[in-house]
Amino acid sequence: MENVKATATKNIFTTKQMVLIGVVTAITCILAPMSVPLPITPVPISLTNLVLYVSVFLLGWKSATVSYIVYLLIGFAGLPVFSGFTGGLAKLAGPTGGYLIGMIFIAIFSGYAVEKGNGKRWIAVIGMVFGTIIDYVLGTFWLSKLMHTTFAAALSAGVLPFIPGDLLKIVAALILGPLLRSRVNRIAD
Repeated sequence: MENVKATATKNIFTTKQMVLIGVVTAITCILAPMSVPLPITPVPISLTNLVLYVSVFLLGWKSATVSYIVYLLIGFAGLPVFSGFTGGLAKLAGPTGGYLIGMIFIAIFSGYAVEKGNGKRWIAVIGMVFGTIIDYVLGTFWLSKLMHTTFAAALSAGVLPFIPGDLLKIVAALILGPLLRSRVNRIAD
């Protein structure tokens, strides 16, 4: 009986993890709607991926993924937490829906690389870039289907203008993430 109880509690989030997941979800809900629309594309500049890149340092890949999925569910329910202070199924089914769903992979791959990289930033960069590429591919495919255009045209509209900014966000996360993690660990322990 004790083995069953130990196994059951091993899979439950700790209070600290749940609080951090809630805080990161709230931060995502606050920062993600603040976006900059671009005249050349239906895809705006958003801070959502920056929050994800930083969150993996604080939460790890599992909790960061849970946090992001909770954020998606909040937006799906209609609260205005997506870019441009929008929410609902229409946003997820719209031109940026593939990028929103694809960001789940940013949390998974970035977080896994941060966790397994033993503090090596180049491993974190590889995870972040790989997760972002998956997000780009899913989002571009989705955008091309919705806009009835070629994959190359959707890539030009939904990815190319964002690469420099996303690289800067990765650099910012590599600086902020470890710093915030050490401060949170000192406070929370």
